[in-house]
Amino acid sequence: MSSAVLNTPHAAAFEVPADACDCHVHAYDDAYPLAPTATFQPPHAPMADYAKVQAALGLTRVVVVQPTGYGFDNRCTLAAVASMSGRARAVAMVPPAVTQDTLQDLHAAGVRGVRMMMLPGGPLGWEALAPLALKIKDWGWHLNVQFNGCDFAERLPLLQGLGVPLVLDHTGKFLVPPASTDDVAFQALCRLLDTGRVWVKLSAPYETSRTGAPRYEDVGLLARYLATHYPERCLWASNWPHPNQNPLPSSGALLNLLPQWVSRAADIQRILVDNPARVYGFEA
Repeated sequence: MSSAVLNTPHAAAFEVPADACDCHVHAYDDAYPLAPTATFQPPHAPMADYAKVQAALGLTRVVVVQPTGYGFDNRCTLAAVASMSGRARAVAMVPPAVTQDTLQDLHAAGVRGVRMMMLPGGPLGWEALAPLALKIKDWGWHLNVQFNGCDFAERLPLLQGLGVPLVLDHTGKFLVPPASTDDVAFQALCRLLDTGRVWVKLSAPYETSRTGAPRYEDVGLLARYLATHYPERCLWASNWPHPNQNPLPSSGALLNLLPQWVSRAADIQRILVDNPARVYGFEA
């Protein structure tokens, strides 16, 4: 096991509720070949390494999100879910031509959503959202969408009209974090949350922050607003093993940002337990 992959999982500095869920991790295993479209060589980061981080942080449940590096080959992600003894769900990547038989198999394996990555490395474009929404609608799945949040106002009509639940990555993934929560693009994100069928992950502030660790004040401003005004629409995630980050952030330090953004224990319960149970179909 590589210490660079595991990093140092500092303990949580607050009481983590039972059945808390990390809603976005990736599993990488050298046993599985990368897709030709892969944009970087990932670390060897099998689920056995993550399980140690999870235990140290007092988390119980996890959502394994298909990395773009594996394209539509979901085998590594599904193996990671199978190793977690019913405590994991998956978000897969599938082509628009996916059959209902394949979706049935994926559902049985724990998949509850389809990832749509609109940044470099994603195998599909915006034109695939509507066809995939139709394919997954009867399964009760969601589309997990990641793109430059600065484009929320432009993309709002499309996203509002898809007719399936949406999950948005990384506090909206604003590649240039807005200086104010009155920003037009950020308010467009809020309009999506107002629909009652959209959730946003408070996660990976290091990917977009211009102010940096340890507090990521610019992304933290957005996360605090979302957690205050939309606690029923927020999720939390570590983004382990923090691909392409050097130095690697501490997963524990990232978890400990949550009580800085969320003032009420009841809302921490919502964000870590109740909302993920609803979105990903964890049993009570």
